[in-house]
Amino acid sequence: MRFRTRLMLVLLAVVIISQIATGAAFLHATQNDALMKGNQRLEVGARVLHQLLDIRGEQLRSNVAILADDFGFKSAVATKDTATLYSVLANHGDRAQADMVMLSDLAGNVLASSHHEQGSTMPFPELFGRAQQNGHGVGVVIGNGEPYEFVLMPVRAPNLIGWVGMGFLIDEEVVQEINALTGLDISIVTYDASGDVGYLASSHQEQLAKRLMSGHGDKLMGGAYTTHSQMSDNNNYLSYASELLESPEYQSYALLQLSRNELLGAYQHLKWQLIGIVTLMLLLTLAVAMWSARSISKPLIALALAAKRIGQGEHVGRIPGAAAVAETDLLATTLLSMQEDIAKREATLHHQSRHDMLTDLPNRVSALEDIFKRIQKGQPFSLLRFAINDFRDINDTFGYALGDHLLVTLAQRMQQLPAPVSKAYRLDGDELMLLIERPYCDTSTRTELMSRLNQPINLDKSPIVPSISAGEVNYPAHGITPQLLLRRSDIALDKARRHRHSHESYVEGQEEQHLRQLMLIRDLQEAVKNSELWMAYQPKVDTHSGQVCQFEALMRWRHPTLGFVPPDEFIGLAERSGNIGLLSNWMLAHVCEQLHRWKCADNHLSVAVNLSASDLIDSTLPKRISGLLHRFNLTPDQLALEVTESAVMQDVDAATETLLALSQQGLKIAIDDYGTGYSSLAQIKRLPVDELKIDKSFVLKLDTQEEDLTIVRSTIEMAHNLGLKTVAEGVENSATAELLCKLQCDYLQGYWIAKPMPADDVLNWLADTPSLVLPSLATR
Repeated sequence: MRFRTRLMLVLLAVVIISQIATGAAFLHATQNDALMKGNQRLEVGARVLHQLLDIRGEQLRSNVAILADDFGFKSAVATKDTATLYSVLANHGDRAQADMVMLSDLAGNVLASSHHEQGSTMPFPELFGRAQQNGHGVGVVIGNGEPYEFVLMPVRAPNLIGWVGMGFLIDEEVVQEINALTGLDISIVTYDASGDVGYLASSHQEQLAKRLMSGHGDKLMGGAYTTHSQMSDNNNYLSYASELLESPEYQSYALLQLSRNELLGAYQHLKWQLIGIVTLMLLLTLAVAMWSARSISKPLIALALAAKRIGQGEHVGRIPGAAAVAETDLLATTLLSMQEDIAKREATLHHQSRHDMLTDLPNRVSALEDIFKRIQKGQPFSLLRFAINDFRDINDTFGYALGDHLLVTLAQRMQQLPAPVSKAYRLDGDELMLLIERPYCDTSTRTELMSRLNQPINLDKSPIVPSISAGEVNYPAHGITPQLLLRRSDIALDKARRHRHSHESYVEGQEEQHLRQLMLIRDLQEAVKNSELWMAYQPKVDTHSGQVCQFEALMRWRHPTLGFVPPDEFIGLAERSGNIGLLSNWMLAHVCEQLHRWKCADNHLSVAVNLSASDLIDSTLPKRISGLLHRFNLTPDQLALEVTESAVMQDVDAATETLLALSQQGLKIAIDDYGTGYSSLAQIKRLPVDELKIDKSFVLKLDTQEEDLTIVRSTIEMAHNLGLKTVAEGVENSATAELLCKLQCDYLQGYWIAKPMPADDVLNWLADTPSLVLPSLATR
C-alpha cells in the first residue's frame, strides 16, 4: 500500500471513529434525555389523575354529607322505611351524578343499594373499616368488577344510626378527561384473582387497548411499571402504572402511556440532521486528507526515488521538492551525506575485498581479475607461485607475530622487485605469487628473484633465511583461463614443496595426475562401504627351520573405473587427506575376522599389519585392538604390528606410549623399512620393538652391490646385539636368500618365497608348501 493512500486512510479512520463516537454519544444522551422527560410527563400525568379523583371525591363527599344531614332521610333511616330510603338515595344520586349509592346499618348490613341486595353484608369492608375509624371514608373500590371512586359517611340522629355512601365509576369519561389534560394515553384496568381483565377503560381504540392490557397483566401485577417507567414489550410505548386498588380479589391500575413516535420524534429528526453533518464532515475530511497526503508524500516520494538511485550506484546531486518541508529537507541532507559516506565505505570495502589485511597485497580475487584482463589483451605472461617451507614450524618456534612479520617482509620485498615483475599477490596463508611480464621465467631472472627474497630476515633479533619453493605456469602454454592457470600453479608448487625443490614448472599431465588423486581421495570413503578393498597376505619364512612363521597383511584396492590402484599411491593419499584412520579400522577388523575363520578351520596363524603415524598417536588404539582380539577369540601372538621409522619419529613420545601399551598386551612390534628413515639407535632402544625389517631397497641388489651387503650385515649384527630379530623383505632370488642366511638374518620375505595372495589361497598354499629348503640350511 502506498504511503499516500495509507496516510489518507489513517486520517479518514481517525475522523470517522471520532465522529461516530461523538454522534453515538450525543444521540445516546439525547435519547436518554427524551426518555427522562417522557418519564416526567408520565409521573405528572399520574399525579393529575389522582388530583382529579381527589377533586371528584371531595365533590361527592359534599353531596353525601348533605344527604346524611337531611331530616327526612334520617327519619326514614330511623324508621327503616325502605321505600322512602330507595327514593331518597336515587334522587340524591342523580343530583350528584353518582353511579352507585348505598345505605347500611351500624353493623354494615345493606339497607338499600343501587347495586347490592338488601340485607347483604358490606361489599367494601376495607373502606367501611377506615370510615368507622376516621368518621368517614374515601377511596377506590371494586363493585361488580368495576372501579369506583366511593365516599362513605355516617348518618346521625343525633347518634350514629347508619352509613350512607355514593360513588362514581372511573370510566371512559374520566380517561378522556385525563387524556385531554395531559396528552397521555391512559387505561384503567382491573384484573381478577386469575389475572384476567375484568374491566377496561382506555383512551386507546378498543382493540388496541385490549391487546395492550392483555400483554401487560403479569408485569402490572408484578409491579414492573409502578416503580419507574419503561418501554413496553412491543417497544411502541413508554409506560407508567399507578395502583388504584389492591385486594385479594381484584387489582386495579391506571396505566399511563406515551407513544414512542411522539417521544422520540424530535430525536429522529435530530439523528438525521446529525448524520447529514457527519457526512459533510467526512467529505470535507476526505478532501483535506487527500490534499495533506499529497503534500506530505510528494517530498517523500522524491526522497524514495533518490534513495533508489543511490542504491543503484548513481550519484545524486540534489533532491528536488524535498526542501518544501523542514523535516524532509533535513532527511534529504542526511541522505546525501549518507551517499558520500557509502561511497567512501564502498571504496574501503572494495580495497579490503581485493587486498590482504596483513600484507596489503592484492588477494586471490584481484589476481583472477588481473589475469583475466591480461588474457583478454592476449599478452603472454608467467605466474610464479611461492610458499614458505616449514612456515608452521616458524610459527610454532617464534610465534605468530614473528611469522606475520616474515610474511610482511617478503610482501614488501616482492613489491620492490624490478621489471619484469609486474605485480605481487598473497593468495592464502603462506602462499604468495608474482606476475611476470614474460612468456616464461628464465633461470637468470628466477635466480635473481630468489636471491632477493631469500635474504636473511631478523625475527626477534635472530636472522632467519626463509626457505622458499616456487611453482611456475606460463600463459598461454599452460592454460588460457585464470582458474586453470592458478590451479596448475598450485600443482607445480605442491610438487616443489613435496620434493623440497626451490622451483618446479608445470609439466603437461600433472593436472591429470592431480585430478586422479582428488578422485581417489573422494572415492576412498566409499571404497570400504562398496567392498572395493581386500587384503593380500605374503608369508615370512624362518631361516632356521624353513617354516612359515607369519604373514604380512597388505591392503589392495580395485577401483570400479580406474582398476587396480597401487597401495603406495592410495595409502599416501589417505594419510594426506585424513582418511587413513578409516582404512586402519577396516583393516584391523577385517584381518581379525580372517584370523578367526582360519582358527575355526584349525589353522592357528599369525598376521602382521602396518600402522600409520596417525594410528600411533591415537591413544584409543590399544583398547580397540584389545576389543577386537576379545571379540574374535584371538590370542596376542596371532596379531603383530609393523610401524615405519618416519611414523614413529613424527611424535616420538606419543608413539612410544602407544607402542608400550600394545606391547604390554603381548603384541609383537616390528620397525618396517628400517634404514630409510632418520631414527637413531638411542630412539630405537627406547621403543618396545621386537624386530627390524630391512628395507627391500638394500636387499634387491644384495648379491651384486657390495655397499648394500655391508649395510645389511651391520644392521643384522646391530639388531642381534640389541636382542632384536631381523626380517629381510624383497628377497627375489636364491642367491640373495643364501647371502641372508649366511648373515644370520632371522626371517625372509619376498617374491622368491611367494607373492601376496588372497585369503582364500593361503591355506592351499600352506598345504602345498609345508616348508622351504633354504640354501644355507644344509650348512647349519
